[in-house]
Amino acid sequence: MRRFILLYALALSLPALGMSAACSRKQPDAPPVATPSLTINRDRAPLGSPLEFTYKFVVADGATFDSDYRVMLHVVDTDDAIIWTDDHNPPVPTRQWKPGQTIEYTRTVFVPVYPYVGEATLQIGLYSTATQKRLPLNGDTVGQRAYKIGRLQLQPQTENLPSVFKDGWNPTEVVEHNPAANWQWTKKEATFMFRNPKKDCLFYFDVDNPKTVLNEPRQVKLLLNGQPLDEFTLQPDVQELKKIPLKADQLGPGDNAEVRILVDKSYVPMLVPGSNSKDPRELGIRVFHAFVDPR
Repeated sequence: MRRFILLYALALSLPALGMSAACSRKQPDAPPVATPSLTINRDRAPLGSPLEFTYKFVVADGATFDSDYRVMLHVVDTDDAIIWTDDHNPPVPTRQWKPGQTIEYTRTVFVPVYPYVGEATLQIGLYSTATQKRLPLNGDTVGQRAYKIGRLQLQPQTENLPSVFKDGWNPTEVVEHNPAANWQWTKKEATFMFRNPKKDCLFYFDVDNPKTVLNEPRQVKLLLNGQPLDEFTLQPDVQELKKIPLKADQLGPGDNAEVRILVDKSYVPMLVPGSNSKDPRELGIRVFHAFVDPR
């Protein structure tokens, strides 16, 4: 009788075991919608320096997109902690991507001044801002549909060309909980000084003119060592990144060189009628990055 009971119990358990095994078996992932790649203009970068990221997505045959997905780019340290991100909407929305098409574009990214130097890994993905759903891609997965796409050696900020915001600047402002997002307002005139590399280089000037009670364009003139360098109109609520070549002979023979920033109009918020502001600063334009790259 005891033997019969044991055999009966075993017979009952076999279907349950089969069902459990079937349930635990991993379901195959959906086919990848694209093959991503990332090219960086250099493999070593000091903190605070600019990089050129060239993104490429080769859309898979038969791929379709039910909505516009955002590109996720995370830069992580050796402990997989995020150093910074370059999440963005691609210039061609994903709903317009066609099977077999290649989507390629370049973005200028500034390395944040973050307390970490050493090797960093770059991870990419495509995700929905509405549902956080990520799409499968063809690549070296690190889990949760994120894919390893490159490496970068981060160097100390001291590897950059020494520079200083000399005069005509307001104190640095930082976004709460995001120290990588910071800027300085100029006054009507401001000076940016840097060590003369005595060779051709590129001046990155990343600025905007936030909407204010004035809501007016700003005329901006740049002088290099007192000589005209560039002139442009900065429209309200538009951020512009200027990349201005500097020739060695323009820099002169001195140890240092200066870019003088002249803004046609500045204002003091507390003096603007109806503003209800208590801000006593003189404000010209907002500068996110001023950087001279001799490399």
